[in-house]
Amino acid sequence: MSHTPTSPLTHFDAGGQAHMVDVGGKPETSRLARAGGSIRMQPATLALIRDGSAKKGDVLGIARIAAIQAAKRSGELIPLCHPLALTRVAVEFRIDEAMASVHCEVTAECLARTGVEMEALTAATLGLLTIYDMCKAVDRGMVIENVRLLEKKGGKSGHWLAGDD
Repeated sequence: MSHTPTSPLTHFDAGGQAHMVDVGGKPETSRLARAGGSIRMQPATLALIRDGSAKKGDVLGIARIAAIQAAKRSGELIPLCHPLALTRVAVEFRIDEAMASVHCEVTAECLARTGVEMEALTAATLGLLTIYDMCKAVDRGMVIENVRLLEKKGGKSGHWLAGDD
């Protein structure tokens, strides 16, 4: 991919080289991001999760902790992501019997010079991956899907809600 200095991709400099965006001159503002996704599985696998009878234990409780840890480590995992001091990470799981799925939604918040979208997306993804890991012995065909940003607030670009674009 060639890069031009007028590119909207902020992680490239005028010469097309990757760099960490300089946010030093930006004011700290309250930032919030919500991200979500789902994992689809066999109904019997969902029953194990719902009933708390999975061999490895409390699947959703462990997945919640994994998601929170993932949000805290996003700056270590994503090469050009700024490390942020998060003020809140909330992880909610919803069992969907009709779709044989578990839906995960993460809200991440901070007071920073850059957004917290990557932390919310990383957390949602790792929460779902943890469910897969804990249940793969009974259902290797699980499908993680629709991981996406749902909402972001704060910063120069303001409020964005999925479906607004």
